[in-house]
This record gives sequence, C-alpha cells and structure tokens, in this order.
Amino acid sequence: MPRQPKLPAYTYHKPSGQARVRVNGKDVYLGVHDSAESRERYAQIILDLARQRFSLPSPVGDWTQNPNFKVKELVLRYCLFAQEYYGANSKEYRTMHDVLKPVLKLFGSSPAKDFGPRDLKSIQQLLINEDVCRPEINRRISRIRRVFRWATSEELIPSTVIHGLACVQGLPRGRCGAREPEPVRPVPNEVVQATLPFCSPQIKAMIQLQRLAGMRPAEVTIMRPCDLDRSDEIWIYRPQKHKTSDLGFNKEICLGPLAQAILEPFLDRSLERYFFSPMAADAWRNDERAKCRKPDRKTRLFPCELRAREARKQQARKRISKRSRREHFDTASYRRAIVYAVAKAGKNGIELAKWHPHQLRHLRATEVRRLFGLEAAQVTLGHTRADVTQIYAERNSELAVRVAKEMG
Repeated sequence: MPRQPKLPAYTYHKPSGQARVRVNGKDVYLGVHDSAESRERYAQIILDLARQRFSLPSPVGDWTQNPNFKVKELVLRYCLFAQEYYGANSKEYRTMHDVLKPVLKLFGSSPAKDFGPRDLKSIQQLLINEDVCRPEINRRISRIRRVFRWATSEELIPSTVIHGLACVQGLPRGRCGAREPEPVRPVPNEVVQATLPFCSPQIKAMIQLQRLAGMRPAEVTIMRPCDLDRSDEIWIYRPQKHKTSDLGFNKEICLGPLAQAILEPFLDRSLERYFFSPMAADAWRNDERAKCRKPDRKTRLFPCELRAREARKQQARKRISKRSRREHFDTASYRRAIVYAVAKAGKNGIELAKWHPHQLRHLRATEVRRLFGLEAAQVTLGHTRADVTQIYAERNSELAVRVAKEMG
C-alpha cells in the first residue's frame, strides 16, 4: 500500500514572529503565531489540501448518500469539529491526535460504516503490545468511541456502529495482559526541601505554594494578582480556569500566612500579568551565570576566538525554546524544571529520587487527612466526592497499629 503524504505542519517563523505553513514548496504566512486567526487560516488550508489529496466529498447530511465514507474522512471532520469545540491549544485536542493515530494506521482506508467491535479490540491489542498501561488504554478506547458517537449524531455513519462499539468492555485488572501503572505516592518532604536550592526563584515558589495549598500543577502555573482576593486575613485564590470549570464548579483555594509570604515578592506587577514567568526564570539564570564568569582577560583576542564566540552565541540562540517566551509555565515545563533540579542536585553530590508536581498534591492530602480527617482533605483538594480524595490521601497506618496494640 503506498504511503500517504503528510499534511504540512503549523510552524513558527522566528524572524517575523508569524505562523507559517509550507504548501507545495512555498511558504504561506498565517499571521501572529499561536493566534486564533492564524489557527483558523491553517485549518482552512489543511481542509483544502485534504480534500485534494484524499478526494474528500463535500459534507453530507445522511450516510446513505455516501456509503463509501472512509474512516480517515471521519477522523478529519471530527478533528475540525474538536478544534473549534475544545480549542486548537487545548490539551484534549492535542490528546485526540495521539489517540486516533492507531485508528488511521489500521483502518484509515476502510469504510466507516464497517468499523466494528473486532476492529476496536484489535486497537486494544495494539496498545497492549506497545506497553501502554491498562487505564490509559481504556481512556483511549473511550475517546475513540466518542469520535464514532459524534459521527453518528451527524448522520455520517449508521447508528448500528456505535451500538456495536458500546459492547466492547474496558480491560479488567489482571486479566488482559496489559501493564498496570505504578500508583502515585506522596513525595517525601525531605526530598522536596533538598530540591529547592537547585531551582529558580519562580519554580521554588511554585513548589512551596503547591506544597502548602495542595492545588493542581495547572492551577499554580496560571496564578495572577487579579485572581487573588486579599481583602481578608486568609487570601482566596480563584483560578481563571481549572479542571472542573466546564462542569460549572467554582474553585476557591485558601492561602494562609506562609503562602502569602511566598507570594509577596511577586506582587509588584500589573493585575493581568502571571506571577511565574519562564522569561523571568531565564533572566535569573543568566544573571547567575554572569556571576560565575571569570573576569575579562587582559590579552588581546585573536580573530579565530572571536568567530568561535560568535558561533557559540548563535547556537545558544537556536537552542532557546519557544516555551521560554511564554507568559507563564505550563504543567510540562513545570515538571521538566523539577527534573532538571533533581539532576543538578545529583551533579553536586546529592542523590535524590525522581519526583513530579502531582506528588506534592498527594503529600498535602495525606498530611491534612492525618491531622484533620478525610473531610478536611476533601475540601482542601476541592473534590466533590470523598472517594476521589482517598486516591490522593494515604491511609493512616499508624492509627491501625495503635488500635492493634490496645485492642488486638
């Protein structure tokens, strides 16, 4: 089977700061990079190219008018819908691209109306062979069902397809051959404290705030002065966006005196600016490097040395990530910063176990549950159900030991 040509990527043109896509060997500039207008223009160009390369028909209202409607056409139309519904920069939209890759790989040229339970099970087995953990396989299969459910609602495929896919059960624990993930445990407080000296001031403050408030990593990265209510003794942080905001739930995070003291150095900014910026972290890092440089040499520099210095500067500019120009950290850059700090500690002779930001939330939940009970841990984490909190908060085994001593 001949290999299908890839669709051109949405790229960044550094000299002009614009988004760019290369079509038939020519560069098409789309406007300001990462703007809604550039994403919309890119989506229209991709749709036009896909219709040319894959001979996509115009949208139809009934699947009976187009019985040869293929899976790859269905996936393309769903991606265009998801880009508008979830947003081009949303995590869900990016996740759907990875989820749908095996569908296109195995059944892209097959008629969509013939996609059945056996096909979905073959995707399950493919993910098992790729060593994807069992819960993640179940989540991906659920998203694939969502795509075909949407296609059914648009009358692109018959309703019998989604009824058949609904019969495929999720993989059960211990009876499917899929790998089980390691449970997330609270990171020891000693490891957290040993990591802090190797972090930038921004990452250090984020770790300490998350440690005290038990908030999610995505909530600590988007903190702004305008999201803080400082009218009372205890500050209230209301994130502009959080995990359950689309469901209509309001999130309020209480910040006590210790958390307030951590935020104090970052309050000297406009209300709309983010507290923790990668650009500020880069500036701090450059200042630290400048302090360690040797004083200027007294002998003259040869031309070859000047060329070598300029070449190193050019390479350093190329290595600067586009993420460093963002206004705030995201969960991925926050996690990487902790990984770098742990590695830096190892180079300085301090061996630390690897950990990630979600473990701070587990640590806070466990401490609050031990001191104040399960309900206190539930309200601290912002959960609507206590059974969810129990996943984060470890049980107090010391209490069971004391009961066994006194009564057993």
